[in-house]
Amino acid sequence: MKNIEEIKKIQRFTDLVVWREGHKLILLIYKITKSFPSDEKFGLIDQMRRASVSITSNIAEGFSKVSSKEKYKFYNTAKSSMTELQNQLIIAKDVGYLTKASFDDIAQQSIKTNKLLNGLLKATKLKKYESGI
Repeated sequence: MKNIEEIKKIQRFTDLVVWREGHKLILLIYKITKSFPSDEKFGLIDQMRRASVSITSNIAEGFSKVSSKEKYKFYNTAKSSMTELQNQLIIAKDVGYLTKASFDDIAQQSIKTNKLLNGLLKATKLKKYESGI
């Protein structure tokens, strides 16, 4: 038998597991970039923070759209921002701003969020084709 959490209908974007995991990723990015050199304030710090915020912002905006086609567009933009952030994480590691342990922690969270985002994209696309929207 399903518990109440599983039965509960998603009513707000904050109910989406992918948004919640993306939000955790943002918090990790903000925390870790505080230790980056100050000369990166308008470089990698800004880029990483913007990319991470873009992920959940596009999920939220997509959630508010009516048609599956519109939703898919925003969720796909979130996916692009995820790829951008993952690239920036590699750069931060390679230039020595992230320890291997820090990189591994953030990378795991990004992978988890990315998998959920892939599921959201797939579900949205299937619904689009089923409903003809």
